[in-house]
Amino acid sequence: MVLQTIDELDSNYRQTFTINDIKRMSVYPQGINEKIGTVSDIILDNQGQLRYLVLDLGIQIFGKKILLPVSCARVSYKTNRVYVDLTRKQAEALPGYNERTVLNHDYEEKLRAVYRTQPELSAVSTSVYEMNEQDSQTLRLYEERLIANKNRFKAGEVAVGKHIETETAQVSVPIRKERVVIERVTSPGAGKPLAFGEFAFTEGEVARLEVYEETPEIHKQAFVREEIRVKKLVEQQTVEAQETLRKEDLDINTEGHPVVERI
Repeated sequence: MVLQTIDELDSNYRQTFTINDIKRMSVYPQGINEKIGTVSDIILDNQGQLRYLVLDLGIQIFGKKILLPVSCARVSYKTNRVYVDLTRKQAEALPGYNERTVLNHDYEEKLRAVYRTQPELSAVSTSVYEMNEQDSQTLRLYEERLIANKNRFKAGEVAVGKHIETETAQVSVPIRKERVVIERVTSPGAGKPLAFGEFAFTEGEVARLEVYEETPEIHKQAFVREEIRVKKLVEQQTVEAQETLRKEDLDINTEGHPVVERI
């Protein structure tokens, strides 16, 4: 099983793995406030399982780096530190790590042998390398999904108002006017003599007539011409979006002839 740095396994590991980046965290022994070094890299196997932390011991011993099994490390995001089960003296005694070294099965076997020879780290060696058939590991596979949401914003506004227009209108009103016509006509008895008492000469007013006429009366009055109703209609439409999604799947590499059962 080939070991790789986290950048070699996935250059976008910050998006792929749901773990905070522990690179550049300071490393301290358990219960001792004496900094050993700094995490400079992370080593994983080709199944994405964390195996080692690359520990940079700093300039005190000329920038020496070692591989530290993750089982003897505890990450504290609260203090931004990594606590380990070894002292600085023990760390300095471990073999150095070179980035140019091929991290294959043979190299890991040599590293195991070094840890087994350290009495203080024998428990770590056992917990890391001597897993029996009852032990198991859990590996999470991740995938991306499209999540669709909607944002509502003001696209504009419509103001409806009124203004007054003027025009000249005409209307015809028929009116009547009375007039008096005085007409002289010939009486049927004209020229006949009248007996005494059949006539009487009078002076003054003998008839009175009331004369009427109509005059137009024009005025303005307001009426409802029409009603305007203002309302909003909601139009429904579907917007299509397309994205490239990533999904993790298992790659199983075996050496020899192990029996692997996929359930």
